Amino acid sequence: MSLVFAGACSHGPGITGRAEQADVSLRNELYANFDRLRRAIEQSNPDALVVIGAEHFANFFMDNMPAICMGMADSYTGPIEDEQWLGIDSAQIPGNEALSEQLIKSIMQDIDLAYAQEWKFDHGIMVPLHFLTPRYDLPVIPVNINCQGPPLIPLHRCYEFGRALRRACDERPERIAIIGTGGISHWPATPDSGQINEQWDRQFLDHFVNNRREQLVAYTDEQTYQDAGQGGFEIRTFVAIAGATEGSTGEIWFYAPIPIFAVGCTIATMSVE
Repeated sequence: MSLVFAGACSHGPGITGRAEQADVSLRNELYANFDRLRRAIEQSNPDALVVIGAEHFANFFMDNMPAICMGMADSYTGPIEDEQWLGIDSAQIPGNEALSEQLIKSIMQDIDLAYAQEWKFDHGIMVPLHFLTPRYDLPVIPVNINCQGPPLIPLHRCYEFGRALRRACDERPERIAIIGTGGISHWPATPDSGQINEQWDRQFLDHFVNNRREQLVAYTDEQTYQDAGQGGFEIRTFVAIAGATEGSTGEIWFYAPIPIFAVGCTIATMSVE
């Protein structure tokens, strides 16, 4: 089995960019669990880390918006945002072009997806990497699921992408870890920024860690937009992780609504056994 680790985490830019403004105890607990996640990934001894994220009109816009895109380069740069604003210095992140190509070819047997040989990481990938691979010494394979511009890929297709990714990983001799990263309920770049629907978040996370496919794919975009904001569309990254770990369950290591970070902050893992 070459899939050796699976998890999920939040990626709000405030997590690093507004760290000093947060409740100290909550911030420190979140950071401690990011570090716990880092150690767990390192202990799985992966050869590469697949990060399933939802970038924010940094590389893709409505003139060309792939439903799902996977990176296929030997290196990437980030963050695309202002370093001081995000609180993360610019860096070059290693990729693995050969492994990416093999995964893409395998996934294409089941799921259509785009690929990109040029990619500038925004906070959606850089915030997790800042905590999980702080030395930027682990090859990263980025995945973007369109969570920005409707029409959005249906949730059951995200689950199927996760299943296809798992099959592709298990065909490889390399040891591969995967992380899904997104917000749950949040209203970024709106007057409601900082609002968080904790009840909705906790219900979704309960479905996620128990890998209840029927409930996970039953959320409609209309319901999600009303209850969790446009940022809630990023549940697609979690659903993909559930698909990749079909038949397994997981646990929430940390969840707390942190308004200054403008998102319900989450750290979770899923079994890959």
